[in-house]
Amino acid sequence: MSGQPVRLGLRENMGQFSLLVLVNAFVGAMVGLERSILPAIAEQEFHVAARAAILSFIMVFGLAKASTNYFAGRWSDRFGRKHVLVAGWLVAIPVPFMLMWAPAWNWVVAANVLLGISQGLTWSTTVIMKIDLVGPKKRGLAMGLNEFSGYLAVAGSALATSWVAAHYGLRPQPFYLGVGYVIVGLALSVLLVRETRQYVSHESKINSNVNAPPLSQKAIFMRTSLTDKSLSSVSQAGLVNNLNDGMAWGLFPLFFSAAGMTLERVGMLAALYPAVWGIAQLFTGALSDRIGRKWLIASGMWVQAAGIAITAATSTFVGFATGAVLLGLGTAMVYPTLLAAIGDVAHPSWRASAVGVYRLWRDLGYAVGALLSGLVADAFGLETAIWCVAVLTLASGMIAALRMSETLPVAPRSLDICQ
Repeated sequence: MSGQPVRLGLRENMGQFSLLVLVNAFVGAMVGLERSILPAIAEQEFHVAARAAILSFIMVFGLAKASTNYFAGRWSDRFGRKHVLVAGWLVAIPVPFMLMWAPAWNWVVAANVLLGISQGLTWSTTVIMKIDLVGPKKRGLAMGLNEFSGYLAVAGSALATSWVAAHYGLRPQPFYLGVGYVIVGLALSVLLVRETRQYVSHESKINSNVNAPPLSQKAIFMRTSLTDKSLSSVSQAGLVNNLNDGMAWGLFPLFFSAAGMTLERVGMLAALYPAVWGIAQLFTGALSDRIGRKWLIASGMWVQAAGIAITAATSTFVGFATGAVLLGLGTAMVYPTLLAAIGDVAHPSWRASAVGVYRLWRDLGYAVGALLSGLVADAFGLETAIWCVAVLTLASGMIAALRMSETLPVAPRSLDICQ
């Protein structure tokens, strides 16, 4: 394989690209283990009453994942993408066992530190490798396929664990699935995934900005976070997107239960949002390659805000389901498009580091969302906390609309996924 010429493109690299899509499905499934049942475990098995304390597992997950995202980009440039991917799976090995047999809530929190580190290494690397393979022509589609696989797996895993919990108990049976996810994900990554750094070198040679001056890590951080209007708009939108996802992860199951939903119905609702999110990204990522990034991002944040508001305003299964569909659709409009916009603006020589900085800010949203919504819920109630997050999401879309420029560098393209 190493003797074959390096060619950029989805069709040209379909085998490795498809393998990375499959690997990312197992990455997403690891998060889905907790999606529907961990708040119930906190209340019923460990008798954790305060909302902020229950959401502590999301806070530490977000902090660990965010910081690891930043270093994953740098390490993938230094040590190679595949090594970072494999390291991420090795870190995940203890997680399902800790969740199965945790004697105290602190063990669950510790497991989520490891899960966050693992997710930061594995998910970041699959994103970077897919961008490497496809080149500039189909970034939106590539990110749509990546996030489709990951979040559809989140939904499937959440639904599966809620079903197992409803029939066999909250622990340990639902977490047996996690053991299988780790074994298969690690085996695929070690045995079949190939390094992609050579694709970066090839793209740099043919890129019109090949002579762009190198940037220090500080310069990349400042440009992605603050000084570049488009990159910083992307970073803030990513943070708020995961802020509301952290709230949905931690508070929605409690809110649904308080409204009289059974554990199985809570599981269905917890799975519906990432399922819509995952499936819709098959289309929204490719759509951003055709119509551009900016307005998909801004309008996607507004659709998310509407879904959260509907959830806060209702107490019925149909109302909750409607809110979940809108939240999933809005997130699908935003998620792959933000990653594609980073790829549009960042030069290949510092793109992996820029992706790491963006994902640092984005996944800090989990910690911010869990802390903010938990404190507001404890002080003013679950409904008020959800409304607060809806307003913040609406404001984030306005910032993107006012500050961001269109980043798509090419003319509109066909939606044919094989081109």
